[in-house]
Formats: sequence, C-alpha cells, structure tokens
Amino acid sequence: MKKLLELLKKAGFDGFLLMIAAMILMAYFLPKPGLVKEPVSLEEIANAGVSLIFLFYGMRLSVEKLKAGLSNWKMHIVVQLTTFLFFPLIVLAFRPLFVNNGFELLWLGVFFLAALPSTVSSSVVMVSIAKGNIPAAIFNASISSLIGVVVTPLWVGLFIASATGDFDVTQIGLKLILQVLLPVIIGISLNPRFGAIAEKYKKQLKYFDQAVILTIIYTSFCKSFSEHLFEGFTGLELAGLAAGMMALFFAVFFCVGLLSRLLGFSDEDRITVLFCGSKKSLVHGTVMSKVLFQYSTITGIVLLPLMLYHALQLIAASIIAQGMARRKEVQF
Repeated sequence: MKKLLELLKKAGFDGFLLMIAAMILMAYFLPKPGLVKEPVSLEEIANAGVSLIFLFYGMRLSVEKLKAGLSNWKMHIVVQLTTFLFFPLIVLAFRPLFVNNGFELLWLGVFFLAALPSTVSSSVVMVSIAKGNIPAAIFNASISSLIGVVVTPLWVGLFIASATGDFDVTQIGLKLILQVLLPVIIGISLNPRFGAIAEKYKKQLKYFDQAVILTIIYTSFCKSFSEHLFEGFTGLELAGLAAGMMALFFAVFFCVGLLSRLLGFSDEDRITVLFCGSKKSLVHGTVMSKVLFQYSTITGIVLLPLMLYHALQLIAASIIAQGMARRKEVQF
C-alpha cells in the first residue's frame, strides 16, 4: 500500500484531486461567489487563466524536438488515431442508449472526454515507470495537445446543439482562436528566448494550471447546482457512470495493446502506445469546456465523467505500469 501511494503521488494523484472534491462541495454549500458578476467575476479570471495556460504550454514546446520525433511515424499515427478517432467512435456507438431517457447530457460529457487529447505529464510518468519509449511519449503527448485544439471542438460541435440547443460556430470558433490557438502559437514563437525559463519553473506553472482548473470547476458547479441539474441523478447512477469510465479505459487499453502486437511494435513502443493512447487530459478538458460551453449551466455535468475518468485512469494506469516494470526487472 505504501508503494502504491508513492506511485500515485508521482503520477499526480495527490492533494489536487482532494481539492477538486473540495471545490465541488464548496460550490454546493457556497455557490454565491461563483455566480457574482460585479466588479469582476471568477469566470472572467478563469478565462484569462485559460489563455495563460496555453501560452506557457506553447512556450515549453520546442519545434526542433517535435521535428525530431516525427521519425517513428507508425507509432504516432496509432496513438493519435486511438485518441481522436477510436475513443469517440466507441462512445458514439453507445449514444442510442442515452438519448430520450434523461441521460443525454451525461453522454455528452462522456463524448467530450473521448474527444480530448492525451495527458502530457502523467502519460510520460507512466511510460517512464513501465520502462517505455520516453522521447516518443513526450512527442505524442505534445502533438496530441496541439491536435486537440482543433479536433476536440469539431467532434463535440456535432452534438452540442442537439444537447443544449445553443451552438454558435462563428462565436465559438473565434473564441477558440483568440483564447487557445493564438496563445499556443505566441508561446511557441517565444520558446527560443523563454523556453528554458518556462522549463525551469514548470513546477510553479503546474500550480498555476491547477489553480485555474479549480476555479473553472468551482464556477461550473456553482452554475449547475444553482439550476438543480444534478437532482435527477441517483447515487447508483453515478456509481454506474464511474464503472462505465473504468470499462472505457480498459476497452481502449486492451484494443490498442492488441493492435500494437499485430503491428509488431517493440516492447518500449507498445508501452508508449498503451499509456499515451488510453489517457485523457483533465487540464485540456477543463479549459476547453470554458470555450465550448461558455454560457451554459451544464458544464458541471459535462465535466463529471472527465473528473471520474481522470481519477480512475491514474489508479489503473499506476498499478499496470508498476506491474510492467516488475516483469522487466525479472527478465533482466
């Protein structure tokens, strides 16, 4: 148990998840601060924080490293197709079970997480623990984040209108460019001059990211609780959602592992595909929700599957990565 706790801490499964739970509880018992608009709202602060997150993210991206990572193209294609095609298609296949029975918003949340890019930090950590191809993991996680800026809104935009009755393509597209894409581009252009500084203070930047995420979660759940959106869900239904998130993780993990063997990937590359292809980013999901569901009260419900998946994927992936590392140690 002690080793497992240490492993979970390395993977980022620490007090941050407890803080997420605390924000949800605070939104339930003290929603007023998250709803106040004057003189400045927490929502506006979070919006500015989103742009800064992507600016700093771009600042840490080296164009030279990304170019160097292109050589292992077959593995990269498998990871990105798993992340942005296989994941959404699995969830899309189950949509008929959720339509017209009061669970369409939950399905939209699950589909939203399925369309998100892979994580950066925890994917690389898991690949490192399991003794996989670390440079390839860094490359895939970084590329996944860039692709997600475009692909995630395209996927989710197909269903937002039917679920919420409100989806202005022009307005959301403009906000996406100004709030996400432009800061990334500016950050990449600043990498030669400030990249080393951003890398040096990446721990502090991580805390900034987490503060913005917690603010978004708090304001989102304040809206959802004020509209009584969770009153229609029982504890058993939410437990079923958690079980579904765990099943989704293992379904993708198993399928991508089988495909990697069929394509003849080395053990190191197969490990990279497994962990980069099966993970989903809480950071990108939370900040992208600010763009895609900017005026909606449903953001709390939409984020619920992602937060469950985030916690469960860390636990499952940590146990699996540790097991892989032990088997490699026995072999050598």
